[in-house]
Amino acid sequence: MPVPSPLPVAARAFRLLRFLLHLTWGCAIAASAFPFLTPARKRRVIRRWSWQLVRVLGVRSVVHGKPPGVREPCLLACNHVSWLDIWVLASIVPLRFVSKADVRQWPVVGWLSEKAGTLFLERSSRRDAARIGKDMAQALDVGHALGIFPEGTTTDGSHLLAFNASLFQPAINVGRPVVAVALRYVSSTGGHDPDISYAGERTLPESLKLILARRRVRVELSFSPPISVVGKTRRELARETEGWIAQALKLPLPHKRAEIFSGPPGASPSVSDPKGSPYPAPPDSLEAPVPALTSAQK
Repeated sequence: MPVPSPLPVAARAFRLLRFLLHLTWGCAIAASAFPFLTPARKRRVIRRWSWQLVRVLGVRSVVHGKPPGVREPCLLACNHVSWLDIWVLASIVPLRFVSKADVRQWPVVGWLSEKAGTLFLERSSRRDAARIGKDMAQALDVGHALGIFPEGTTTDGSHLLAFNASLFQPAINVGRPVVAVALRYVSSTGGHDPDISYAGERTLPESLKLILARRRVRVELSFSPPISVVGKTRRELARETEGWIAQALKLPLPHKRAEIFSGPPGASPSVSDPKGSPYPAPPDSLEAPVPALTSAQK
């Protein structure tokens, strides 16, 4: 399959202008309207704004499985590849995020994230870890969905890192289920797309430049059925979530890098090498539609 040609320079400049204008519009909404909106209405606005943002950047989402709805509070755990992940997930699921404190210092994006209800964690502080655990439990208990990236950092999408089990404890404390999300950016040849990753030495401007040059970015998200937390430790829950995502992406388990899942969830993994594309498309997929304004979200 031929590799698509990059966008002309003029088209990239126009896309960048639209992106910056959309960020400006988001800031205006957050500053002027958010103080007067109910939490449900605010989640609707954030979801639609996020959907428009990823469309401006040429991102097209394909969804497998059933994403949780606005009245289905859960802890949503996803593998982490790019700064785009947050906006892609927010365009599909009405949720808040737990993010490292560094993001709060990002120009514009950090301020917008704070206004959207992001919980910021200072990972080097044990005291802050206790605080964020209480904040997460409170948010889940009042009915919010929370998104976490339990790897703790981004990868290029070709492998998984071990999940941080402590992030799963708040879900256990309040009895909310976990939903695993396997996220992958797919190249024109069917493999993972390393140009979209925000990992290694790549800077944010470099990452944005690569994305702006793409005619289309394809991202696939597979949502697991709700995973019960009853009777499980946080380590068991983290390993079960890891296993589901590793199976969905056909990637090795982070604890057993030579093993590849080949059966259904719960089956014993078999030792083999991946064959063909590491990202075969699951059945019953659909492109994420424009967020509908349903009565349940009012």
